[in-house]
Amino acid sequence: MTIYAGAVNRDHVHMLISIPPQLSVSRAVQFLKGKSSHKLLSEYQALRKRYWGQHLWARGYWVASSGNLTDEIWKQYIEDQKPEEPDDNFKAV
Repeated sequence: MTIYAGAVNRDHVHMLISIPPQLSVSRAVQFLKGKSSHKLLSEYQALRKRYWGQHLWARGYWVASSGNLTDEIWKQYIEDQKPEEPDDNFKAV
């Protein structure tokens, strides 16, 4: 998988990714959520305490194929989703 663009908001994430044809979308999302959850929970003690015994990510997701739009249009859309000002000192590194 290749991540071309991304925007992290307080309650959701936008990403433009490319996945190989042999990998299903659901498996790609499962992989991304699993790996990111493991990394976040292992690096941030506060998250581990808050989400102990629970799931960090929601079960659902929304996916769209690029179709008739160019990658540049999708990248601009994702860039436009970034909040103007951080909410409650929320930062994604």
